[in-house]
Amino acid sequence: MVTGARRTRSKAPDRSGGEREPPTWETWRQAAEVVLYPPHLRKTATIALVVGTVLFCINQLDVVLRGDATPAVWIKTAVTFLVPFCVSNAGVLVATRVDRPRAD
Repeated sequence: MVTGARRTRSKAPDRSGGEREPPTWETWRQAAEVVLYPPHLRKTATIALVVGTVLFCINQLDVVLRGDATPAVWIKTAVTFLVPFCVSNAGVLVATRVDRPRAD
């Protein structure tokens, strides 16, 4: 059993050129700040773009190339990119949550 292990976070540069800790959260209002933190947002958008593109190619590319794309296909395409964006943000939120100590 490992005891005393501490998780350290790398510091991200802030706009003034200094470094600041990536945000953590306990409340949903703080969670929005975590999701909108520019380094996190860049990573989650990149993940959504890569994974969404792969899923689009697997599921809808043939329909689009045939010229049979309907508004429903374009809605499905938007959702295809939205799902990995939401999943990657959920991962960020799980990783950055600060648990309150329990009163035993």
